[in-house]
Amino acid sequence: MANPELILIEVVYPLPHEQLLLEAQVPEGASIRDGILASGVLERYPELNLETLEAGVFGKLAKLDQVLRARDRIEIYRPLIADPKAVRKQRAAEGKVMKKGGGEATDGDAA
Repeated sequence: MANPELILIEVVYPLPHEQLLLEAQVPEGASIRDGILASGVLERYPELNLETLEAGVFGKLAKLDQVLRARDRIEIYRPLIADPKAVRKQRAAEGKVMKKGGGEATDGDAA
């Protein structure tokens, strides 16, 4: 039986202080799970749990059993620290409060 052809993939894990980019070779037909395991990222970052992490390919969320194609870039997503909608609402509310107290121009500024 012939050996399956190997394909080259990338695994990206963005951190606040660095963006880790690893290359790996996996057999044709390998899954995202296989690519993550082959990259060694789990050994470098033991806090990652393969069963609970979210990943995607080129910015699109995907299941870990999705089959990879040559040159695919697997992205491992970190959990959000804050809900973006809640942050926008809070900023909007703070902006309204700040605008209410705005000062008015005085005649002393005119020449």
